Amino acid sequence: MPPDNVTNALLLEHLKSIQAKLAEHDGQFLSIASRLTALEGHVSALVQRSVGRNVEITDLVRRVERIERRLDLVDG
Repeated sequence: MPPDNVTNALLLEHLKSIQAKLAEHDGQFLSIASRLTALEGHVSALVQRSVGRNVEITDLVRRVERIERRLDLVDG
């Protein structure tokens, strides 16, 4: 084989190896991306629940304060 053909053949083999490794990583990146998307969904749901709980707590505090005022349990 002439030297150029040998060099080309070696380069082709290296490129094929690199391409195969990149293909493996592509699958890993897709898996990581889908897991990250799922985590983002879970965090979003937790934040929504937290906001809902804060609204409920605020409402309960207002109701207790109103009850305390009606029963004259408030100082001042």
